[in-house]
Amino acid sequence: MTDVSVVGPTGGEMIPLGAVRMRILEDGSTTDHRLGIGEITVPPHTEGPQQHRHAQHDEGFYVVSGTVHFTVGDTVHVAPAGTLAMIPPGAPHTFANRGDEPAVLLNTFTPDLYVQYFRDLQELFAKEGNPSPQAAAEVMGRYATEPATDFA
Repeated sequence: MTDVSVVGPTGGEMIPLGAVRMRILEDGSTTDHRLGIGEITVPPHTEGPQQHRHAQHDEGFYVVSGTVHFTVGDTVHVAPAGTLAMIPPGAPHTFANRGDEPAVLLNTFTPDLYVQYFRDLQELFAKEGNPSPQAAAEVMGRYATEPATDFA
């Protein structure tokens, strides 16, 4: 019989990243590393990572609650609950919660390459507190991702 994964509302791997919380729901072990899934909780008035590009994976964001501002290059998309944003490799992007309520996003990675990034970033937060953009970029670089400096 094929193993399945069922993760309840309090399950998954919790990864604190400063004020932001990432809960890994699927780390790729059930999907033969074709897909990773996380749930990101972003507090009110919180910026996400520096704008960046992935070279080897697609990234998806489904806004479960709150409103998220996705910045893609020079364009800002205001995304209320129910919005899906799919980011292909090479597209510069970031997100922020500029509202007064927490925002929750379902985050996908195809393949699951970026799941380990969050684990490594957690170690950096534990060591440095709020890491510098340069230190975060070094961790991104391990996973075929680079800052989109042309939109910084």
